[in-house]
Amino acid sequence: MSLTSNENLMEKIVSLCKRRGFVYPSSEIYGGFANSWDFGPLGAELKLNIKNLWWKKFVHQRDNIFGIDASIIMNPKVWQASGHVSGFTDPLIDCKECKARIRADHLAEGYNIELSKIKNTKKLSEALKKANAKCPLCGSENLTEVRNFNLLFKTFVGPVEDESSTAYLRGETAQAMFVDFKNILNSFHPKLPFGIAQIGKAFRNEITPGNFIFRTREFEQMEIEYFIKKEEWEKHFEYWKDQMLSWIDEIGIKRENIYLHEIPAEERAHYSQRTIDIEYKFPFGQKELYGLAYRGDYDLKNHQEYSKEDLTYFDQETNSRFLPHVIEPTFGVERTILALLVEAYTEEKLEKETRVVLKFNKKIAPFKVAVLPLVRNKEEIVNKSKEVFNLIKENFVSMYDETGSIGKRYRRQDEIGTPFCITIDFETLNDNSVTIRDRDSMKQERVRIEELNDFLNEKLNN
Repeated sequence: MSLTSNENLMEKIVSLCKRRGFVYPSSEIYGGFANSWDFGPLGAELKLNIKNLWWKKFVHQRDNIFGIDASIIMNPKVWQASGHVSGFTDPLIDCKECKARIRADHLAEGYNIELSKIKNTKKLSEALKKANAKCPLCGSENLTEVRNFNLLFKTFVGPVEDESSTAYLRGETAQAMFVDFKNILNSFHPKLPFGIAQIGKAFRNEITPGNFIFRTREFEQMEIEYFIKKEEWEKHFEYWKDQMLSWIDEIGIKRENIYLHEIPAEERAHYSQRTIDIEYKFPFGQKELYGLAYRGDYDLKNHQEYSKEDLTYFDQETNSRFLPHVIEPTFGVERTILALLVEAYTEEKLEKETRVVLKFNKKIAPFKVAVLPLVRNKEEIVNKSKEVFNLIKENFVSMYDETGSIGKRYRRQDEIGTPFCITIDFETLNDNSVTIRDRDSMKQERVRIEELNDFLNEKLNN
């Protein structure tokens, strides 16, 4: 019987992630670093599985999507052209008493202030004062005026730190795909519609990141810029909405936990002519998981203007040149991981104990198989176990575990979501067969060692 509920679910997930090696606090031996996280061995495998599956679905299995891996530090003119230097901001307010820095728009939401009617920081300051807004940490009303805070991380290139050497860590992966648009045209001569895809790190100097790995200053995006004819944008927008939902189904997120939020015009990003947020019911509330935007020709037009390069597309059918429009599906890697952890986390009441199990989709589970010798003080069993491990590790990401009782090892593998455990016992030495235990049903069956690879391949790929 499943006992999983939202009560303390995030605390349980955070604890499991550290205990079992999914996610560690960054720089922990130095007291940590706010909202920075390291992915441990299991988290790294989970992350890699998600990215590989995404790349396979959206790049390898298509003939009109081209993958790139662009620089994190680009010419600063890129961010001037995109509007990030002047307009990539959050409204910031400080508490004069406890020195806390607070997102002013988040504070306003707690006082039911309609942000859509507020056009600048002065008006937002006035609205917060009228509502007698208080610091959420110490309760003080002694707050500063609201001011805009740029989210780009600034750095310097070269030995001299002055204005001429200023550069930025990229605030999104999208701009590199627009900047490389002309190169893709020249190298591959694609016909519209076609896309450019990238998986990579982005950096935002967020004021109030939080909720574990949901919002961090350093994060990874899986993103596509899909170039189309202007008159066909609605058709392609619907197509990519369906593709994103198909991806959600494929990785094991339930549709009942998904909500499509149409962003009103006054709340959309400056470049967007239509945006849908695909939201997920996290334990801390319904929040954005993915985004789908129709960016028009905003980006190519601006980069053409700033760079003085011709970024138009030549349509041989109509013998005309124009700037393509763009549909942008965006997937956050860390938010995908968090949603999958929430989906997978299960507590089941057994006869004498409660079993914690991560019921990951087999495609994204960090380890597919664990090899467990029944005992570790019997040399023949240990040797046979290592022989089996060496046999299957070439085909499946596997773990060898001989620490603790067999029952404790089963529970350990349940907690990290391993679909199958192979146990080598005394009977193995006589009949060359092993016991295979299914994670979800806990049922066991005997399989001959020479049939293991075929057996696992069928189970893991169906």
